[in-house]
Amino acid sequence: MADAPEIKKHTIAVLVENRFGVLSRVAGLFSARGYNIESLSVGETLDPAVSRMTLVVRGDAFVIEQVMKQLHKLIDVIKVIDLSEETHVEREMLLVRVNAEPSARAEVLRIADIFRAKVIDVTAASYTLEVTGEESKIEAMLELLRAFGIQEVVRTGKVAISRGPKTRTRKAEPPRKARVSDDPRVVGFAD
Repeated sequence: MADAPEIKKHTIAVLVENRFGVLSRVAGLFSARGYNIESLSVGETLDPAVSRMTLVVRGDAFVIEQVMKQLHKLIDVIKVIDLSEETHVEREMLLVRVNAEPSARAEVLRIADIFRAKVIDVTAASYTLEVTGEESKIEAMLELLRAFGIQEVVRTGKVAISRGPKTRTRKAEPPRKARVSDDPRVVGFAD
């Protein structure tokens, strides 16, 4: 019997035209093929005409290859990179509201300090903490806070960037003014 293909998490960066409906088309591509997006983060780049999507998907090499090929076929997609195949840095942000009974407040603050979390809101019965880091750091902090009673968790999803210049995008040039010679209906006239 053949070995089953290895299923891994892949972090995929996609540069797209910053237009209406692009996110919907990318998400639709995944759902139409039965692939689950575990995490999705989207934001504008230095060029306001270009957005960057960071997707986390799970699959074997064949599935990821198919996803990459399908993404390349979308009209608004500029570039697709599987960051899992190169050295990169990734982070996630977590907001967590945790019970903070008077007897446990000091311990919750100690855990926050260990993970370099910020206390961003305080009530008589809870702390809201903000922490940024790799997924393993986020999971470790949540595991320790569970003992105190977590009221609510909000996570951003992963953002990632390669350590090299591969995903650098140049700023789009402003549109130039049309000249008479640029009009396809005008032939034979000099500027």
